[in-house]
Amino acid sequence: MQKYNILWADDEIELLKPHIIFLEEKGYEINSVNNGEEAVELCDHQSFDVVFLDENMPGMTGLEALGIIKERHPNLPVVMITKSEEEYIMDDAIGSKISDYLIKPLNPKQILLSVKKILDNRKLITEKTNQNYQQDFQKISMAYNEDLDAMGWAEIYKKIVFWESEIEGTIDRSMAEVINMQKTDANSRFSEFIRDEYKSWIGKAGTSEKAPLLSNRILSEKVFPLLGKEESVFLIVIDNLRYDQWLAMKPEVRRNWNVEDENLYYSILPTTTAYARNALFSGLMPMDMARFHPDLWVGEQEEEGKNMNEDKFLEENLKRNNLSIKTSYNKIFNQNQGKALVDNVNNLLQNDLNAIVFNFVDMLSHARTDVEMIRQLAPDEAAYISLTKSWFDHSPLLDLINALAGKNARLFITTDHGTMRVKKPIKIIGDRNVNSNLRYKVGKSLSFDEKGLFVSRNPEELQLPKQNVSSAYVFASDDEFFAYPNNYNHYVKMYSDTFQHGGISMEEMIIPYVNLVSK
Repeated sequence: MQKYNILWADDEIELLKPHIIFLEEKGYEINSVNNGEEAVELCDHQSFDVVFLDENMPGMTGLEALGIIKERHPNLPVVMITKSEEEYIMDDAIGSKISDYLIKPLNPKQILLSVKKILDNRKLITEKTNQNYQQDFQKISMAYNEDLDAMGWAEIYKKIVFWESEIEGTIDRSMAEVINMQKTDANSRFSEFIRDEYKSWIGKAGTSEKAPLLSNRILSEKVFPLLGKEESVFLIVIDNLRYDQWLAMKPEVRRNWNVEDENLYYSILPTTTAYARNALFSGLMPMDMARFHPDLWVGEQEEEGKNMNEDKFLEENLKRNNLSIKTSYNKIFNQNQGKALVDNVNNLLQNDLNAIVFNFVDMLSHARTDVEMIRQLAPDEAAYISLTKSWFDHSPLLDLINALAGKNARLFITTDHGTMRVKKPIKIIGDRNVNSNLRYKVGKSLSFDEKGLFVSRNPEELQLPKQNVSSAYVFASDDEFFAYPNNYNHYVKMYSDTFQHGGISMEEMIIPYVNLVSK
């Protein structure tokens, strides 16, 4: 057992000898003083793992000593001990960032629990987390080897994300490799599931009963029913947001908002802005967008931006659903645009529906590919999630969410697709008209090994538009990405271990939505 050193300051320290002996028998080393001045001086000259401070000492009080100690040693854990239950004392102590608060008379077990909570917390959590995951590992593996439906797979993904987060918080992360292997295995089985089921979800007759909630139905089934209830609905679409990234952002959102409905839905293929986000706003599959709105749909071979008509697609969707309402649409790329949006909140509240797209997370994933510094800042998935959270905590998006709290507004937060960290290159050959996306390819002269890929030589069966008579769509699965044989090594070096989207994986396809009401 590691030897921990505790400083205990109390003007009645002699009366606490039984407690001190109890802790020493448990292996802790105790230094005791009977006033605040000595406690402050000892902290300046000695290293302690935790300090116990009596609140009501003569001379320098415990609260005064606490303020000085925290100013000089901000990371030193302090436990405040008091006879008083006055609320203002608790408020002062908590405001000074104490680690615990104990009320006399003290109980030895109570003291030991406080010490363990502070000093052995991560060690005990690590042991319990590893033990619990080992018990759940077999259950998860057995579950995804069974005949799951789409929402069964969503539950598997939730569990894996939960354990990833729990294991990331442990000391030695000894289970990290195991959870990574399990997620890789699960993604492989999930890809098989999509290859077997996806065509039946969106066949020629439309959406089958077996289909989960897909991009083209998220507004009609989850957002439009919220309209007309004397609240302004704010539809916030965070481009390229994974479920694990949403969970990192969620605690800040929950400060001022209650969750009324939270779940996962499925992005259509390809899992890109051009297809999935346009489907979200239009309420249509890509084939119908191209057929019924050729003036709005932008094909693969056209150089125009693929997501420039989302507002118009939304207008047509509202008309088709007989919703004659007052709306706004905004797309935010930078801080200034976000700040201007927040400043305009009172005007936005006059609308029935405000659709807002925040593009930062997508920009972050592309920057991580192109900018070496961003790669260094986010070398793995945990760091990538942390970087997303850091942005969110200081973003105009959070400012907007907080500005709407307490107003006559409702939030609906979602995304268009997630992203996958790719590692394995697959060779593919195509002509110069083939699209540049690394996770799916569409063209008429594609050459590749079909093993493990999802291939459609009849795009209409996936409700996708045909570029020409012999167009085929090919989707990468798991952590694979497409690379051309010419200049192959350069291509692989540049894109391996980057975050991409467009293909088939739990991270790309199983994505969050949340309906929130103000507290």
